Parts: sequence; C-alpha cells; structure tokens
Amino acid sequence: MPGKMASLVVSVVFTAVAHAEVYTWIDSRGVAHFSDYPPGEMPHKRIRVRAPVTVPMSENLRQEERISGIREEVSGLLSSSRRPGKPDTSARERAGARLEKTCGKYRRKLEQIQSKLRAGYSNDRGNTLRRQRRTLSQKLSRECILR
Repeated sequence: MPGKMASLVVSVVFTAVAHAEVYTWIDSRGVAHFSDYPPGEMPHKRIRVRAPVTVPMSENLRQEERISGIREEVSGLLSSSRRPGKPDTSARERAGARLEKTCGKYRRKLEQIQSKLRAGYSNDRGNTLRRQRRTLSQKLSRECILR
C-alpha cells in the first residue's frame, strides 16, 4: 500500500509541475523577475511554458546519414581541386615550414639574450633581459616543443 501511495503522490506532483504558470515583471530598478506566482499589484506578464520538443531517433539517424553524405561530398571536392599555378605543397607542409621558421627565430633570440646576460648587465637591464628570456621560452615551449 505505501508503494501505491508514493506513486500517486509523485504523479500528482509531476502533474502540478507540468502545468505550472510563470510570471515576469520588471521592478522599479529595471530588474527583470521571474516567478511561479504573480507579483501582486505590479504589472506583469504571464509566460506560456511549452513542453520541450523531442526528435524521434529515426529522424536523427536520417539526418546523420544525410550530413555524412554531404561531408564526404565536400571532402572529395576539396581533395580533388588543386589551384592552378600554385606549387603542389599542401597547407600542412606550408604550416610546418612556417612553424619551423618561427621556432628558429625564437631560438636565435634566446641565444642573443643569453649572450647578453653572460656579457654582464646593469640591474634594470638584467631584469628586462630575464623577462624577455622568460617570455620567449614560454612561446618556444608552447608553440614548438609541446606540439
């Protein structure tokens, strides 16, 4: 008997929640409020709460198949098209070359800063050089070593 009573109470509670009313109003300070009860004398609007829309699984699968077909078609078009007059290097190779150039630049600058630090420096100049070295080391680690 307690199980039946519990299920009855739960069903009544969920039914009440499903038909809950929502009100909105803006107070004197311009703050928007939302509540499940009206604010009394203040002008307010009742918001209509709609049930969430669910898509059947069969429709989801159909859309996934259609999108997969479109993706394959686009990737086929992209891989078959070559720009005339351009060398046959891929974008990945160009990006790799650009990255190597950037990493080499970072290493050269770090070597210059290290040689300046070894040569001697004033207090302020040393702080500046160490800050530059720290920044370049972080860039080198992030962009070159950790990739």
